[in-house]
Amino acid sequence: MVHESPAGEPPAVPDAAAPAAAPGGRRADGPRGPARRPLRTTVPTRNDPLLRRLTESIGGPLGRFADPGRVSPGFWSVERVLVLLTTVAAVLSVLAKNMCRTQGWGGSNSYLWACYSDWPALYYARGFAEDAFAPFAAGAQFEYPVLMSVVASLTALMVVPGEYDRALAFFDLNVLFVVLLWLATVVATARTAGRRPWDAAMVAVAPGIILASTINWDMWAVLLLALALLAFSRDQPFLAGVLVGLGTAMKLYPVLFFGAVLVLSLRTGRGRPLLLTAAGAAASWLAVNVPLMLVNFDSWLYFLRFTRDREAGLSSVWHAWNVAAEVVPGAPTLSAETINSAGFWLFAASCAGIAVLGLCAPRRPRFAQLLFLIVASFVLFNKVYSPQFVVWLIPLAALAWPRWRDFLAWQLLEVLHFWAIWMYLYASNTDIKEQNTFPDAFYVYAVAGHMLATAYIMFRVARSIMRPSDDPVRRVGQEDPQAGPFAGLPDRWTAASVLRRIPPGRGAGRAGGRPGAAVPADGDPGSGRPARAERDGSERPVPATAGDP
Repeated sequence: MVHESPAGEPPAVPDAAAPAAAPGGRRADGPRGPARRPLRTTVPTRNDPLLRRLTESIGGPLGRFADPGRVSPGFWSVERVLVLLTTVAAVLSVLAKNMCRTQGWGGSNSYLWACYSDWPALYYARGFAEDAFAPFAAGAQFEYPVLMSVVASLTALMVVPGEYDRALAFFDLNVLFVVLLWLATVVATARTAGRRPWDAAMVAVAPGIILASTINWDMWAVLLLALALLAFSRDQPFLAGVLVGLGTAMKLYPVLFFGAVLVLSLRTGRGRPLLLTAAGAAASWLAVNVPLMLVNFDSWLYFLRFTRDREAGLSSVWHAWNVAAEVVPGAPTLSAETINSAGFWLFAASCAGIAVLGLCAPRRPRFAQLLFLIVASFVLFNKVYSPQFVVWLIPLAALAWPRWRDFLAWQLLEVLHFWAIWMYLYASNTDIKEQNTFPDAFYVYAVAGHMLATAYIMFRVARSIMRPSDDPVRRVGQEDPQAGPFAGLPDRWTAASVLRRIPPGRGAGRAGGRPGAAVPADGDPGSGRPARAERDGSERPVPATAGDP
């Protein structure tokens, strides 16, 4: 196991006597050997440069002789602290919407106080007040996927009839569910992160989730994708596929999970995980969608038609372009058809680039790195970017690039962008004087800022793929906590091997290996087989680097 060392100390020495742990730090008794000891937990105040500096004023990082993960912390385990942090953040999220809760969502209140939510408006506008299952009625036009319609209807069914503000009750019920979803997402992320469960604190306290999680039902899809990652990391690809299928029936973006699976399948030459995941996703998606398709096909199809025909959404680069084009002489505005075509091809080009990156990388990319890049590309070039879409990226960013300085800088720009949207809508829907609000240019710059911030995180992730020594996860001795069925497999097809037309590793082995022996990317040099620890799903020990344990 890797013993971390504080800054300035010599590199830690792997503990050869400590047997490897099973996935998730579980003890594994059985024919393979004695019970495995728990994994040593990475300490944020020793591992993250920003947190290490911030703790100097309160006594400095955790002591070098502490043994987190192996010594019981008592009641305040990592997950319980994360739950506490999430609860505090959830209270802040409710307070951020309190002006609308007390003064109502009508008029310009929701823009002025940045407390907008779709739920109160949809409760009456889509007929939930009269019929909880209005999305499934004949002739219904509900612009959301099937499973989201089910969630909305079941929540509306829980609103008690009576002469009171039922839209507020509908909102409060949805907020309660969001808090529960948020807590579950934090715990799932912590358990997916391997030796770095504290990275889930980014999800627990993210300003983007505090401000935007109560706008719409996106947190349901966020949790389903987080659970799919957890299942995949535990070598359960079929279950992961079932969760991805449910997530896709809730919101489209979880289907991008298959992009990361495809790249790793190509690189390892193993297609079984892809097939199992696809089978699980197809089964769950069809189970949810086919009943409505048979009963009311036009209502089922309305979501797809609405998505195709709608104009560019707020916060998208396309909408910002059209706003700027109105005041820039000669600049053309873009139609929905043009945006559909341009967005599709830019996203397709991004996916092709990510695939090339995954095959050209000197070491196999981590699953979370690939998935974050794919989803972030979708967000950047999609025709629709609603303010709440930032919650899609936060759990993936916590796994792909867990560095607090970059994360907080990104979130700061997302907060600026969040307020800029509502100020733009407030100025557009009221007779306020120009000197009393921000100009449209501020909105355009804020959209550009949050896009560039997202692109910067993508750059850091891509660079860590090409330079694995920069990867915070690999620097503490983990290979890929989310690899699941790909853990420990040698590479079979990479860009270099295709160009040479020979499988990788057919040349001379590394020092100490016999000539002609295979050298698996993640396995035991010279053996031609993955190391035992990797086959068991745990991490291959790598000595920590001084200054960044």
